Amino acid sequence: MDKATKRRVIKPDRNMEDIKFRRKVFISRYAKKAMAFFRIATLIGISYIVLNPLISIISKAFFSESDVYNTIVFLIPQNGTMKNFALALLRMDYWKTLGYSLLYIGTLTLIQLFICSLVGYGFARFEFPFKKLLFGCVILTIVIPSYTIMLPLYIHFRSFNPLHLLSLLGIAPQNWLTTVKPIYLMTILGCGLRSGLFIYIFIQFFRGIPKELEEAAFVDGAGAYRTFFTIMLPNAVPSLITVTVFSLVWQYNDSFYSGLFGIRSDYLISVKLASLTGTINSLDKIVNPEIQQLYLDAGIILMVIPIVIIYVLLQRKFIEGVERSGIVG
Repeated sequence: MDKATKRRVIKPDRNMEDIKFRRKVFISRYAKKAMAFFRIATLIGISYIVLNPLISIISKAFFSESDVYNTIVFLIPQNGTMKNFALALLRMDYWKTLGYSLLYIGTLTLIQLFICSLVGYGFARFEFPFKKLLFGCVILTIVIPSYTIMLPLYIHFRSFNPLHLLSLLGIAPQNWLTTVKPIYLMTILGCGLRSGLFIYIFIQFFRGIPKELEEAAFVDGAGAYRTFFTIMLPNAVPSLITVTVFSLVWQYNDSFYSGLFGIRSDYLISVKLASLTGTINSLDKIVNPEIQQLYLDAGIILMVIPIVIIYVLLQRKFIEGVERSGIVG
């Protein structure tokens, strides 16, 4: 075969390879664009499903009575008003209730940080009798629903008499319902709201800290408590931020223990919000459920704002703490 024939045979093969290569590049490029579009559409759809109730609440909080009865109005009010917020602020006694709520959940959060971090450090670093059994009990507090123990808790604190010691001392059993004493006692004993989860977070975090730090402190003469407060806690700031955010949010939104123990509405703004429609019905004589819902939506926004502010301020440290604590799902 001469050179001219070789050129004619090789050239078409190269052209075919070039066409196939361009086709692969074209398909790959548009496949990536299609996947990106599908990913964005999926995220938008999921975001809409999650945020749609919140968007509806925010929009209806600004509705006037005429907007409620206007069939054309859907999300954007035609005659927007701040009247709903003004009445919600008044009937919820917002600033006073918010102050009491922040004081109440703030003290509970501080107690949980101290107790849960101390217990988590003990599980992570020390060996002691029945360690595995006690750790299993911690896991059970996470797994077992609170509703399964609500009746024993109610009966126990309705006639509070631990180990019948009060009866032996000639003191009648105490009724702790309608007070915050049960919540504080449970938190101090490490079995408060989500305390088991917080202990687990601290265990995971302290296990990830090198033991050389503690060994160096012990060599310098520091005891276990001094090592904990001066070495371990300063290094556990991410987990402390994580637990702080979780504790604040869950204590702030708590309706289970507050309803079970009949805590007064002055201590929790969530309890005040639950009775808002009834208060407006009795004091302002607004009996239409659709109009009452407008004031309730305004109250929900007023309740959410403080937690959103706290989360925005602590967002970066919170995410870092979640990653370093090993929380999945």
